[in-house]
Amino acid sequence: MNPYLNPQRIRAALRALNLRPTRGMGQNFLLDGQVLATIVDEAKLNASDAVVEVGPGLGVLTWELVQRAGRVICVELDRRLADRLAAEFRDQSHLYLIQGDVLKVAPSDLLARAAATPPYKLVANIPYAITAPLLRHFLEATTPPDLSILLVQWEVAERICAGPGDYSVLAHAVQLYAEPTIVARVPAASFFPAPAVDSAILRLVRRPQLAVAVDDVNALFRLIKAGFLHARKQLGNALPGGLAALGVTVSREHVVQALHAAGIDPQRRAETVTLAEWAKLLAVLSESGV
Repeated sequence: MNPYLNPQRIRAALRALNLRPTRGMGQNFLLDGQVLATIVDEAKLNASDAVVEVGPGLGVLTWELVQRAGRVICVELDRRLADRLAAEFRDQSHLYLIQGDVLKVAPSDLLARAAATPPYKLVANIPYAITAPLLRHFLEATTPPDLSILLVQWEVAERICAGPGDYSVLAHAVQLYAEPTIVARVPAASFFPAPAVDSAILRLVRRPQLAVAVDDVNALFRLIKAGFLHARKQLGNALPGGLAALGVTVSREHVVQALHAAGIDPQRRAETVTLAEWAKLLAVLSESGV
């Protein structure tokens, strides 16, 4: 039985640390055993696995990970929590605790701290405030995780898994690298303190290759971001201004011609355009010297 699921123990630990959970730090502690079991089951861990956990907090998920994985690498920003975790798990020689900002440490360096090599898994209840940059930090790394099982805000999970008509920059940024699936909805009452919104268990399976073939991923996302800067506008009108705002000057006439050449109706809006269509448009613009 996981000892860290006990609400009284959570409150006592927070009092002992003189710690008031803050929204900015994403300190909402999971206390739902069924949700925890689902996360662990989805991770499919075994003794040969290396797993990275971001924001272990009081250790509820950490306790499950160390029972199953061969190496567990935890990154905790809050020094008080990191010190407590070090004391609580001092007998776990295969647990590697790093106190610091995960966004400032390359995933390859995290693995090196534990003498681990890819493949590895990312399993975490991640701070909502850094969801997008954290996903890009890991997915775009030279050593991305093969599998990620994450607790994220429900609305963010929906955006990540969106299809045509509801696409966003975040959806494309994730779907280029991984296949996302919402495993389950998690009510706010599953946490202490309860956040203002529900959460989701999100599964990301790394693609063996990018969803679309492009020579320059940065150029692709510059184009996508340009389209979404004025997402309510039709692309024929939105793209020239969006590109200009990002330092690329191109006339509306040129943009409309490129859209037609890529098979995209200039009257469409950015949220309807697939990754494959963005890649085709990038190729057409690149051929014309943009």
